[in-house]
Amino acid sequence: MKLNNRLLITMTVAAMTFSACDPIEDRDVLKNSYNPDDIQLEVVQTADGKGNGLTLKMKTPGVIGYWDYLIDQKYTDEAYVVYPIPGTHTFNYIVSIPYLKDGNPANREVVSKSIDVTIEVLDQPLPQAYYDLIGQELEGKAWVFDGTGADGGLWWFMSDPGNPEAVWWNAGGDCCPPDDVNGRMVFELSDGAKYTYYTDDGSDGEVGSFRFNANYTKLYIGGGKNILGATFQGSGNNDGEYTIVELSADRLVLHTDKNDAGTGWTWVFVPAE
Repeated sequence: MKLNNRLLITMTVAAMTFSACDPIEDRDVLKNSYNPDDIQLEVVQTADGKGNGLTLKMKTPGVIGYWDYLIDQKYTDEAYVVYPIPGTHTFNYIVSIPYLKDGNPANREVVSKSIDVTIEVLDQPLPQAYYDLIGQELEGKAWVFDGTGADGGLWWFMSDPGNPEAVWWNAGGDCCPPDDVNGRMVFELSDGAKYTYYTDDGSDGEVGSFRFNANYTKLYIGGGKNILGATFQGSGNNDGEYTIVELSADRLVLHTDKNDAGTGWTWVFVPAE
């Protein structure tokens, strides 16, 4: 009986020792929780699959990441988006957890999946900023300086970097209007978010793009194009980023604190007649 008890105790201790080692061995093995080839994306659209109301879905369990849909990002697997631009666009889902190629922790790969979306109809209302900038019917809209050379007005001036309304030098109104003072800028939703810059009435347009940030406090001009007055008197902003001081149907005021002169600069525009 004593022998049996000793055998039982020995077997129990061995089992406990073996059991205690199991989790440690598991923690030493890094495994992928997904296969990039298995990631499934889906976009459900309003207007029978043609509209700009989009439900973005990442449908694969075990994957964590975020949606990048060009005008903003959503840190969730499923998001509803009102997209403002007709045409075909490529959206991406970026996976936050790197993939271990061949199961090797030293060989990590950042994974993203893409899906193309074609928008034919703007059936969902857009944020007001688009109607103010482009027109109430989204027909496209031209903007010009709110003044002419040496007219005494405040429409293009050096300003305090932290205060766009604090005038340090009234360049346009006092003495020195830019070379493109008679030019115009056209914003439209045609072939994407299209921006066209004209130096004057007789010039050929230079085509770029535009976009807002998520809360409509910034306007970005893409394609390496300028806004009116951006290349003169040290007012330039090489990255095309402008703070929106005011945007209504009748007035557009932009500001930068990153110009070539190391000061702030303010632009005031009105719709072209």
